[in-house]
Amino acid sequence: MQQTLVPEAGVGTKEPSRRPQVITAFAGFVIGASVIGMLWALSGVNAGALEDAQDACSALARVGTIPDTTGAAPGDRTVAVLAPEILHRMTAARELSAAAAAANDTYRPLAEHIDGVSRMVFSLHFNQISGQRHLAQAEQLCAQL
Repeated sequence: MQQTLVPEAGVGTKEPSRRPQVITAFAGFVIGASVIGMLWALSGVNAGALEDAQDACSALARVGTIPDTTGAAPGDRTVAVLAPEILHRMTAARELSAAAAAANDTYRPLAEHIDGVSRMVFSLHFNQISGQRHLAQAEQLCAQL
């Protein structure tokens, strides 16, 4: 009869180590999670900034026609009276454009022009050439969004 020798468990058999596979899997998980997190964070900021800029433009459009008295006679002291909701919309436009600029520097010119318009509106000095120029620039930037 022929005998076959079978090695006992643990004697002479050595299984390959799984350590390199575990380390590689863990590193892949960490790198993947970091990339996904970074992309998620960056996409949220820019999307919010764009929405804020668009909402600022909508609020500015809802202000309505802002009087232009730059060509009025020097002695003409007609003062326009604005309804409170117009002032609230102007404030909303200014704050939303500032939020967009804080999140994404691309919207800084829009925020600066809307701020110039708001200063003109709140002071009720519609004869300010710079305020009217800010209004034209803000409307032009809003058209590009």
